[in-house]
Amino acid sequence: MRGLTRRLAISMLAATVAALTLASPAQAATNPFTAAQACNNDFGGAWAYASDGHRSITAPDGTRVGDVYLMYNSATAYNCVVTLKRVAVGSTTGASAGVRVEGASWAYDSGNFKYYAAIQRSARDKCVMYEGEVLYATSWQGAGRYSWGNCG
Repeated sequence: MRGLTRRLAISMLAATVAALTLASPAQAATNPFTAAQACNNDFGGAWAYASDGHRSITAPDGTRVGDVYLMYNSATAYNCVVTLKRVAVGSTTGASAGVRVEGASWAYDSGNFKYYAAIQRSARDKCVMYEGEVLYATSWQGAGRYSWGNCG
């Protein structure tokens, strides 16, 4: 009887470890890109982090699923918004980056991406809002700044 109980306990432990190991790679992978690298990859140029230009994207269960950044290129007066995934990194899953320039509508880069979504818009002498979303399980999680800022 004692041997059967021990084997059952070991089997349950092994199953738990296997389940955790299989479930964690999408969560555990680190995004190899920074926001500046993503803007440079997609649009070229030198990008600086804007003041008040970062929001963490957190799911209701407390999981940090991504980060959205507002970047600025002083040479071109363009803003770049990047949503870096923190879950399912390397897998093609939903992500979105959005920017609204004063006097214009929201513009988005939205789709299925391995690492990030990125969009740029000219904002010379204008203020901007930004937002990002990441698909987590079956629902979109988002964050952003919905008031005008980073004017210039």
